[in-house]
This record gives sequence, C-alpha cells and structure tokens, in this order.
Amino acid sequence: MIHAIDVIRKKRDGAELTSEEIRFVAEGAARQTIPEAQLAAWLMAAWIRGLSRREVADLTAAMRYSGEVFEHAGLGKSTVDKHSTGGVGDKTSFLVAPLAAAAGVAVPMISGRALGHTGGTLDKLESIPGYRTQLSLAEARAVMDLCGATIIGQTKNLVPADRVLYDLRDRTGTVESPWLICASIMSKKLAAGLNGLVLDVKTGSGAFLKDPKQSRFLAELMVETGERSGTRTAAIMTSMDQPLGRMSGNWIEIWESVELLRGERHPLSEDLRELSLVLAGWMIHLGGKAATPGEGRAIAETKLEDGSGLRIFREMVAAQGGDLRALDEPEKFHQPKFRRSFVAGKAGYFASCECELVGWAVQRLGAGREKAGEPVAAHAGLEIKIKLGDRVERGQVLAELFTEEESRFAEPEALLRRALVIGNEAVTPPALIGEIITA
Repeated sequence: MIHAIDVIRKKRDGAELTSEEIRFVAEGAARQTIPEAQLAAWLMAAWIRGLSRREVADLTAAMRYSGEVFEHAGLGKSTVDKHSTGGVGDKTSFLVAPLAAAAGVAVPMISGRALGHTGGTLDKLESIPGYRTQLSLAEARAVMDLCGATIIGQTKNLVPADRVLYDLRDRTGTVESPWLICASIMSKKLAAGLNGLVLDVKTGSGAFLKDPKQSRFLAELMVETGERSGTRTAAIMTSMDQPLGRMSGNWIEIWESVELLRGERHPLSEDLRELSLVLAGWMIHLGGKAATPGEGRAIAETKLEDGSGLRIFREMVAAQGGDLRALDEPEKFHQPKFRRSFVAGKAGYFASCECELVGWAVQRLGAGREKAGEPVAAHAGLEIKIKLGDRVERGQVLAELFTEEESRFAEPEALLRRALVIGNEAVTPPALIGEIITA
C-alpha cells in the first residue's frame, strides 16, 4: 500500500520517488482520491526539493495517460503544435495555428487559462461571443477535419491529473518550478498525439523563470521529454522583458491578432509578427512541409500575406461557435466601460520594464483571476504605447487602461509606475529570439 502522507514526507526530505509513487500521485489527482491539502503539500515539496529527470518523465507519462488521449488515425496529415511557457501579451497561438494549418499540417492545440501574472489562451478565445473551448475530442477532430486547426481546453477526461494540479499550482505559489512546468506542458501536448512540437520558452522579467539558466534548463528538459516520447521537439528561447506586441488582456489580444492576420502592420506589433512567423516556420518544418525552419518561415509569411491564415482562423472560430461579426470590426467590438490613460511623469527614454508587474496590472484590471473559477472581464487589459529604447516626453501616454469597474484603476496604475522605468539614456532592447535547442 502507498499512502499520501508517506509520499509527501519522502519528497519533503529530498528522496527520489519510485515510478509507482509518482503514478499514485497522478492517479490520486485525476480520480480525486487524494485530498487537495495533501496534493498541495506534495507540490510544495516538489517545488522546493525538485524532481529528477526520471521522476519528471514518470510524472509526465502518468499525467498523459491519466485519461483519454487524442487519436489522429486517418487524418492524413502530420500533427504539430506550439506551446509557450507564459508571458505578457503572448498571443502567438492565434497566428501560428492557422498559418501552420494553411501550410498543410494539422494543429490540435490544447490550451490553458490564466496562470499567475500571465494571460490564458482559452480566456482570450472565450471573449469571442459564442466561441466554445470545451469540445469533446470527437468534436475537436471534426473541426480539424474541416479547417486543419482547433484550439480547445482540456476535457474532463483529457489529462485530468494536470487539470487538478495546474489549478492547485496557481493557488499555492508553486507555479515557477521547471520540473512541474515541464510535466504539465508535456503531458497535455503528448496527450494530443503530436508528431512535432515547438516550444516558446520565455526568459526575462515577465517570464515565470526569469533566470536564463533556469529557462534553458526547462527547455532542455522539455525537448528531452518530447523526444523520449517519439515527438520531434524544438525549443526557442525568447525574451519576455517587455509585453509582446501592444495589447495585453483578453479581447484586445484577439483584436491585435486579427489585424496581423489581415496583413496590417503596426510598429508596436512587429515583434509579435516576427516571433509568430518563426514559430510557425518551425511547426511547418517539423510537420514535414518545409526542408528547413527558414523555408517554413517563408511559407508562413506567404500564408499570412495571401489571407490563408485569416481564412482558416475564421473557419475555426465559426466551427467552434464563435460569432464572426466580432472579427469583422474588432476595434468597434472593444467596448470596455471605463478607459484611462497612463502618462509619463518625466521625459527620457524607456529604459527598463518589470514585465511581470505589467502582467499583474492586466490581471488586476480584471483580465485574470485570483481564485479558480472566477470570471474574467472580456474587455479588461491595456494597450502599451512604447517599446524599450523609445524616447518619451513628459505627459506622453505610455499605456491605455481598460476595465469594467472604475475602482480597479488604482492598483494597476501603481504597478505600472514601478514597472515602466524612464531613464536618462537610450538603451538597446534585448534580442527577441535567442538560442534554439533541439535534440
């Protein structure tokens, strides 16, 4: 017999758990036979003591097979996905999924909700009236058969162990663990039955893992875990030292993505456009539709410019119940009850950004949640008006804030005063795309 208290104590004391003990934890989470308090204690012990690579592999496998898995027999296409480790304004999913699908690969994307200071892909999609994220696997397969891509949440029976542990991590301060992040991400992605996986591993002030060494360790861990399972995996290290693009929130991130899919260009969205093309290029390459990632990027840009990506995104939204009228004029659909400009107190240069604080400002405006199950405000968030290195004048608008409750402005404004640092000298922003890690 295995007892939860013994497993907690063993990990608390720094010992390595057996494969059977790891499965016991995953099954206990999935079947809810281990109380939340004990799961929370085990998560904290794992956060503090860490997990061996064998424990991570065992936990990933146990979570992956804790419920049903996505089968793609008869699809006739390679299945490829992308996952980001989380950031502020990170909306690449809405671009890369349709662009890769337009190039001929299938994209079964299983996504999550807001976690800590970062936004949630599902929360953003649900700001489209009628869009359904909770599809059965059969329904998701039908959407993929129609347009080549689907973005859904975990079903009740798909990786149920992670669904429970993911929620607990957000509520117990155990998010920032490379071992737990790896097992959470990879269990969901591998349960999707992927042939290829591209990982966008964030580092910098807005990432969960701010230390580049920790971020690189996570990237290596996930690539190794994916390759062990038979899924071709690549990780791209990217900077999260300022918000990606210009919109951070829920609906406004859909708005910015649709603008780019229309072929529109905006100076403050160029980083989002470039990163999306690079990620989509790798997806197309791993899916066997391009000989190199560079060739894949060129294909992705063609699909962006000829409107194929927008067509597939609209088809996916419609197939999942979304009202396309919102996408026709996204700027007019944005109707928050309250808006406020955040202005510079002095002249100078945008010298540095505590990007995590920007994420918390977005969350406190109502775009994120503090407790599991809380609703989020579709139109809450902010539009950043500057990028690192820009010249700033006193009284210049640095950001536009949106919320449904006027009382919410005070704390986000205080956070932004700390986050957006105006200095006396121009700075060179960090490179957006860094090292690429493969097996």
